[in-house]
Amino acid sequence: MEAAAETSAGQDAPAPPPRLPWTVRLQLFGLVAAAGVTMRRDGTVNRSLFNLLDRRARASPRPDKSGVRSTDVDVDASRGLWARVFSPSTAEAPLPVLVYFHGGAFALLSAASSAYDAMCRRFCRDLRAVVVSVNYRLAPEHRCPAAYDDGVDVLRHLASAGLPGDVVSAPLDFSRCFLAGDSAGGNIAHHVARRWKASPADSNPIRLAGVILVQPYFGGEERTEAEVKLDGKAPVVTIRGSDWAWRAFLPEGTDRDHPAAHVTDENAGLADGFPPAMVVIGGLDPLQDWQRRYADVLRRKGKAVRVVEFAESIHTFFFFPVLPDSGRLVAEMKAFMDEN
Repeated sequence: MEAAAETSAGQDAPAPPPRLPWTVRLQLFGLVAAAGVTMRRDGTVNRSLFNLLDRRARASPRPDKSGVRSTDVDVDASRGLWARVFSPSTAEAPLPVLVYFHGGAFALLSAASSAYDAMCRRFCRDLRAVVVSVNYRLAPEHRCPAAYDDGVDVLRHLASAGLPGDVVSAPLDFSRCFLAGDSAGGNIAHHVARRWKASPADSNPIRLAGVILVQPYFGGEERTEAEVKLDGKAPVVTIRGSDWAWRAFLPEGTDRDHPAAHVTDENAGLADGFPPAMVVIGGLDPLQDWQRRYADVLRRKGKAVRVVEFAESIHTFFFFPVLPDSGRLVAEMKAFMDEN
């Protein structure tokens, strides 16, 4: 874990440009360009164009070289809710389950997007866990709380039906179930955990052992120092893009102080059993102030929280295995899961 004091939002010096390999810069350019040409000014998304630009990977039931296989599982076909399940081909001891929510400003990408397919495959291999990557409904066609509803329903599906033996041959331990997500997916993971703990079902085999929020997408009407300082200097997240995402996702007629975005409000409801949390923060992420405030709120409410900071990391650094912090993130996740 790295300290990020030198990149704190209160510093007056201008933010340095991120030092990134050219291969990462090229991939970031493609990601940002695809979003820019498909997110319309009227708040809609050109789905046909984005799907054309979004490279997708097929599920692969045959194990790869590392012994990981993947299968798509329908949860509710009537609304297009499904998940891609990654599992080791063999395992002796029961494995923990990691339910993952992808990012994409609530409106883009999917569990089949090649970057998420590769990342969840890596999580499965290195964390020694079965990964359930949720393909939730996207905004603006499906506004808040559709994504939260989908997340809870995936947990209910796992509790009632489990995962068939032809999908996962390894033994599972649902008493060690972790929720995780990055960016918008981190926001979803928080709200799904909050909902699940607020209304637990009797005799439910699903026990949330922890929640891992990787650069979660939180916000409010206020412009934080980091948002202003890094706007236009750090890649991926901008004030203009964030405003578009919140308008597309939040219920019509609401603003960014809606509880879905403004979770750092002291009045935000957290059940007594809210699980231990790991919050990952990047020193070159414009959202970092909101993420630190979130961790502070958890602490003040007596919740267990572990903050992991990477001082020179941009938003979405985890996509790129070539970046050292990407490997360090997996190690931190493994340590957190082992501790909980």
